[in-house]
Amino acid sequence: MKLQADRMEGQNAISRHGADGVIVNRIEHRSSVIVPWRGSVSRWPVSDFAALSAQHFDMLAELGPELVIFGSGSRIRFLHPALLRPLIERRIGIETMDTAAAARTYNVLLAEGRTVVAALLFESPPAPATQASGMPGATKQRI
Repeated sequence: MKLQADRMEGQNAISRHGADGVIVNRIEHRSSVIVPWRGSVSRWPVSDFAALSAQHFDMLAELGPELVIFGSGSRIRFLHPALLRPLIERRIGIETMDTAAAARTYNVLLAEGRTVVAALLFESPPAPATQASGMPGATKQRI
């Protein structure tokens, strides 16, 4: 979905988003990503909601925003409050929504001049099942 025609000079606007990534400043990101209001857009080293830790949110807090918009993937999922401690201790607001809504909300807040960071989770697809050797019809899962 196209969100915005022009780049907002000096800011990291999300111009497109989809189930498998976003485009920020004409660069496509196909894995979880941190999009700060200014500065470098960077990979967020997490590919599964269950793997999120307080360290992932500490990375966001270090950027010093007033608000973090967390995109939890294709559906909204809420985090355990302990994971958010790095943000709470620094009095940084956090809003959780699905990733598509997070991309849209981030752009609205950015246009308002807010110091906002989007943390967008794009989960890796599960490994495909492969046929087990010697057992017709049996499958095994790659790990």
